[in-house]
Amino acid sequence: MKAIVVIPTYNERDNLTKLVETVLSQSEEVSVLIVDDNSPDGTGALADEIAAVTDRVTVLHRSGKLGLGSAYRQGFKLALNMGADCIVEMDADFSHDPATLPRFFEMLTTYDVVIGSRYLNGISVVNWPLRRLMLSYFASVYTRTITGLHISDCTSGFKCFKRSVLEEIELDDIKSDGYSFQIEMNYRCMERGFRIGEIPIIFIDRHAGTSKMSKKIVREAVVMVWKLKFGSIIRSFWGSGK
Repeated sequence: MKAIVVIPTYNERDNLTKLVETVLSQSEEVSVLIVDDNSPDGTGALADEIAAVTDRVTVLHRSGKLGLGSAYRQGFKLALNMGADCIVEMDADFSHDPATLPRFFEMLTTYDVVIGSRYLNGISVVNWPLRRLMLSYFASVYTRTITGLHISDCTSGFKCFKRSVLEEIELDDIKSDGYSFQIEMNYRCMERGFRIGEIPIIFIDRHAGTSKMSKKIVREAVVMVWKLKFGSIIRSFWGSGK
């Protein structure tokens, strides 16, 4: 099974070399696709150096900081064109442990989408301030209540998709970023009847760099769940012929 791990980067130079080495060490069938948003710290140039010595690393350079959602959309499309059987999304800062990847792949024998959950067995988050933890946890509670998603961690950014899932979902129609992107992708998977599973992970706060969370991202997620809910109701109404 050919797996491609899509890693968006912006100022992740301090993490990149070790991260790529650790990801590639998980399996010979794993490759890495780095999507760099013209990082001022030279992350993109370092990514090119890494790619020059192994054909298991590909780099997609973008013109600027265009958003997490668009980075994943472009990365997913390129990974599909590269012939991936499954595609993983993960952060570049080691908050997502690459050692979890084999468990994702194993779970794909049962599920179409596998999510690394911080809240499946209690709360498994290290080094987050209480305010940030509560924001993330209750964002999932809020999302489940409004959308009906049966997922303990609706905003997790560590997940794995079978190729067929991303081929069916209309990626160009997904415009959101941050938390909102994760919620929308989960909802589209649920709408299409894909089997979604979760595995427990331990989320460890950043080893280097700074958090990219913002009030704009939070507001977008709050609004997005209602857009998804009302959009589903409208489609059901018209689909029923009323």
